[in-house]
Amino acid sequence: MDLIVLLPNGFKKMGWVLIGLRIFLWSIHLFFDWEPEWLVVNYFTVFNSQFFSDTTWFEFSKQNMLYTILTIFPIVGGLFVGFSKEKIEDEFINKLRLSSLLWAVLINYLLLLLVSLTIFGAAFFNVLTIHMFSVLIIFITRFNFLLWKNRKEMTHE
Repeated sequence: MDLIVLLPNGFKKMGWVLIGLRIFLWSIHLFFDWEPEWLVVNYFTVFNSQFFSDTTWFEFSKQNMLYTILTIFPIVGGLFVGFSKEKIEDEFINKLRLSSLLWAVLINYLLLLLVSLTIFGAAFFNVLTIHMFSVLIIFITRFNFLLWKNRKEMTHE
């Protein structure tokens, strides 16, 4: 059976660092209303729409890159953690990874279906924001739980 092409194991540590940095930066932003001025840059935007203002296409505009960092770090970090090889990579690990990924996608979309029927208005925007990260969170959680459970069973035998 062909193995899935994965990142080297060292990417997993970098992924956890990025996720940790995101949590730290988000916490500082949330609790102290931190938006550093040095992250405001003149940035090329394809599409820019602010509330109660004009929509613009293909222009440079001043943007605080904190929000971009808070979006990119958990996505890249989650991809690094979820799709890096384990120290011992075999077909069983690949089966667990595939099963976890399928399970995560199914659960994620069932949750999205449920909240689509129960949450409306501006609050739904928060749901969509969380939805960007939830597949990776569910996948990583389930995959690592199955690895832990399997290792625990192996030590009892």
